[in-house]
Amino acid sequence: MADLLAGPAAEPLTRAEAKAYLRIDGEAEDALLDALIPAARRLVEVETGRALIDQTWRFSRDAWPLRGIIPAPVSPVREILDATVETLDGSAVPVPAGTLTLVSDRAPALIRVDRAVAPAPARPHGGIVITVKAGYGPDAADVPADLIQAVRLVVAHFYEHRDGPGAATQLPAAALALMAPYRVVRL
Repeated sequence: MADLLAGPAAEPLTRAEAKAYLRIDGEAEDALLDALIPAARRLVEVETGRALIDQTWRFSRDAWPLRGIIPAPVSPVREILDATVETLDGSAVPVPAGTLTLVSDRAPALIRVDRAVAPAPARPHGGIVITVKAGYGPDAADVPADLIQAVRLVVAHFYEHRDGPGAATQLPAAALALMAPYRVVRL
């Protein structure tokens, strides 16, 4: 399980861009758009298994994997920020530098573990904690254009179907098609 520690500093779509796309004039719908944009981003992130704008995530493991490979629960991972193991007295001890190596050119991102130097956790459940920065970058310009367009389409869909739950739950085929190549498949 992964926990979001810090969400993105910006959204992949600004309110002004959403208003232009939806052809909205005036400020009456600003609060609604401010709610729809992050909801659309999160939906695209859930559907693809990818963080769009840089975010900080933490996940735990019970033990180091025998094969020395940890699939990250979120992609793309840009950096391993921190890794600790819990000792018998309950304190967190940093994992030595160089123990974990990021293989980020894959989805899901993989973290290689040098088991020869990786300290064993004393806690049987969740004794290994790894914190990563995930996302394409700090700005919308770093996100693939297809995923930005998927966010636009989902915002438009939410905006058009805000009154009833039926059609709102079925995403537009165009948005699904744009997201399909980016889906992270986990086995």
